[in-house]
This record gives sequence, structure tokens and C-alpha cells, in this order.
Amino acid sequence: MVGRLLAAALITVLANQAPAYAVTLAQKLTALSVFTQPTTASAAAWRDAWERQEPWTAYAFDWTTDLCSSSPDRPLGFDFRMPCRRHDFGYRNYKAVTRFPANKEHIDKAFLFDLRTVCGDYAGARKVACDRLAWSYYQAVSHVPAGSVRDVSAGSSAPAGSRADHVG
Repeated sequence: MVGRLLAAALITVLANQAPAYAVTLAQKLTALSVFTQPTTASAAAWRDAWERQEPWTAYAFDWTTDLCSSSPDRPLGFDFRMPCRRHDFGYRNYKAVTRFPANKEHIDKAFLFDLRTVCGDYAGARKVACDRLAWSYYQAVSHVPAGSVRDVSAGSSAPAGSRADHVG
């Protein structure tokens, strides 16, 4: 609920401050910050925007994704697609505004937060397995220096607004 309210407030502010689809760099950075924090409210705000892709967000942001890149999207049945989508969103959009190195760490921490949220739906041995996989996925991205991360915006597999792999 808080995330939806946060997203709605951000949409209202941006829509009222900018002419049709024009978004300033400051507005875009504010929205990116709201959408890429390791918090429940941030994850909910991003998911709400991703599901609706209002015209201002569709034109202002790159929503493409290759999901979990070359790693399985659903390792051992754990659905990591949403965490991978939000991670791609953070990487692609901070690169587009040339602020990626300064923001990589918090994008990666949001990724771990999202992965752990998925794992929170399990108990016992399944939770332990999920948590270990989540930690492995996080380690895979967090130890790569920002300057050596490939340009994920080039050659992405899904066009903006694509829902080919939309979950719930």
C-alpha cells in the first residue's frame, strides 16, 4: 500500500511539473532513487510503475530486461524474475543518466533485498536453499566493478512495455 501511494505521488508530481512526457534529469533521478532502494516501499513503488507503465514512465525509462541474464530465472523453482527485472531497470536507467558507478551498490543491495523477499515465502530446507541461491546471485553482481559491467541496455531481449514474461 505504501509503495502504491509513493508511486502515485511521484506520478502526480512528475505529471504536474513536466509537459507531455518531458522529464527533467532531476525528476528522473528522484524517480530512480524511489524505485531502486532496498525497501518494501521502493519495491512496491517500482512494481506498481512496472505493471502500469504510465506514459511518463514508459517514455522516461528503459523497461527492457534479459531477466537473470545467463543465470536461471527460476533456479530450483524459486522465481527470481522480478528481482532480476528491477535489477536490470536500475542498471539500465542509471547508465542512461551516467550515474551508474555511484548507484551500483544500492541497486545491488535492492537486488539482494528482492531475492530475500522471494525466499521469505519458504520455510525449512527450501528457505535455506533459496537464501543460499539468493546470496550467490547477489555475490555474482556485487563483486563486479561498476566500470566492467557490460552495457546491459544494448541488445536487450524485450521491448519497452513488453509483457511476454509478465508475472501476476
